[in-house]
Formats: sequence, C-alpha cells, structure tokens
Amino acid sequence: MEKIIEVKSLMKSYTVQRKEVKAVKGIDFYVEKGTMFSFLGKNGAGKSTTIDILCTLLEPDAGAVMIDGYELGKNDFEIRKSIGIVFQRSLLDPMLTVYENLKIRGRFYKFSRQKLKERIEVVTEIAQLEEFLHRPYEKLSGGQRRRADIARALINTPKILFLDEPTTGLDSRARKDIWATIRALQKEKGVTVFLTTHYMEEAEQSDYITIIGHGEILARGTPLELKLKYCHDLLKLAPKNPERFKQTLMENQIEFIQNGEVIEIKLDSTLEAIPFVERFKDDIINVEIINGTMDDVFLDITGREDT
Repeated sequence: MEKIIEVKSLMKSYTVQRKEVKAVKGIDFYVEKGTMFSFLGKNGAGKSTTIDILCTLLEPDAGAVMIDGYELGKNDFEIRKSIGIVFQRSLLDPMLTVYENLKIRGRFYKFSRQKLKERIEVVTEIAQLEEFLHRPYEKLSGGQRRRADIARALINTPKILFLDEPTTGLDSRARKDIWATIRALQKEKGVTVFLTTHYMEEAEQSDYITIIGHGEILARGTPLELKLKYCHDLLKLAPKNPERFKQTLMENQIEFIQNGEVIEIKLDSTLEAIPFVERFKDDIINVEIINGTMDDVFLDITGREDT
C-alpha cells in the first residue's frame, strides 16, 4: 500500500535549564494511505514533539519527513494544504457561531465565495452540524464542540487528519458519535487518520499502532500482532476441590495463580484453553477466558520502559 507519511531518522532536542533534552532520538516509521494509524506514548515520550514536527509547527534537528509526496522543510505550504488538525484544545472562537468560525477558517485558503459556501455545506453534513451551525461555539456541549473542531479541520479537504486526544473528557454517547464521524471519514472518504489517544479501546480500532517512549520507538504492529506478542489471555477456573486441583497442577508442572477459590492460568493463545479444559473437565465446575487487551499491551511495553 502507498505510504502517505514517511519518517526517517527524525531527531529533536531542547535545552532545559542548560541541559540538553533529547525529545526524539532518530525515529523511523511510516503511515499507509487511507489507514487509521495510532501513535501512542506516555506524557513526555516524544509523541507531541513528533506530531508538531509533522504538522510543520516545529523544525526538526535532523532527519527526513515526506508527507503526501512533499518534503518537510521544503514544501511546508503544500503539506499544510494536505493535512487537517484537531488539537486537544480547540482553536475556534467561543463568541462566534460555528458557521462564522468555519467561514473565517475557509478564508485562509483563499476560496472563492461559492467554493467556501460549498465547503461549509460539505463539512456541515459530514460532521452533522445542522442542529447547532448558527449557535455560538461557547454554548455547545462537549460532543458538539468536537464535531465543530473536526469540521474546521476538514474545511480544506485534507488527505490526512491528525487527531490529538479527540474524545478526552467526553461522555460515552458523545465519544460514540465522534467515532462514527471518524470512521466514516476513513472508510467512505479515504482520509488517512493519525490518532493519539489515552483510550486503548480506541487505539484498538486502528489498522496499525506505533508506541514511543523516551524519544524512541518501543513497539509497532497491528493491534492483533501487539496483543499476541505483549500480553496473554487468562484462563480462570473454579475447581470442585481447590486444594486437590492445585496439587494436580503442581504435579503436572503447570504454573498458576490462586485468587480466592479461583485458579488463574496464563495462556499464550485462547486455543490453548480447549485441550486444558478437556483434560481437567471432571475437576472443574466453571470456566472463563479473559482476552488480553491493548491496555495490557501498553502497560507491559511502557512499564518495561521504566525498569
């Protein structure tokens, strides 16, 4: 698949209290066109610095970045035309209506009056703004504000949409609505989505994930690949006779953890549970399999980073 973002040997340092802080340490990664890509990391990992560089807001110390065929540092104006950004903190004027905010944003791209009218109509439909288009931004709910922010980012018909914590602080209903909009943009409009989030269940919807820590890439892969590599499924058993069952497991050199009267056994894959349950079915009264999650993956990778 075609690469729409390609980063090679990217580096960025700061001077803090006369000490050099290496925020990004020669990282490499790419994003394929039309995919949803999650870029994850703890606070201070180098995530925000990297994104600011990609969005032409910060100049790197070294490295090469290509975005939609344009070279960062040489074709920044063209790059800005190819991207839309939804910042964690909104840039819209709270006193103006959503429509007025969109109109001001559209003028930055020197659209004709007719073209601007058409673009506002298009993003209004995509982000479902009809109900509150002429309402002041400050009067909107959290979910409505986020939809207006997304519409603002889409006014220039971007090929890549950067989303920085797009659902932070929203209730479950608003988060669901925002994600319906995001998925429609990707699947129906072919927009490449570059996501940062602290909600691992959102990252799990991505096509590909890269995790950064201390300015270096710690792990990368599809959600399934990362779960298979960095976390385990858990087999929880309720035995008929806990003490006798524990003795049986020890005799068979099977590692386990006892949690009350429940026996827990780590699995490398869910399918491992089938022969195990069949083998000991006469000794157990209940079985539950807990699948590993992206939360487990993230905690495992970033936890090892600090050791």
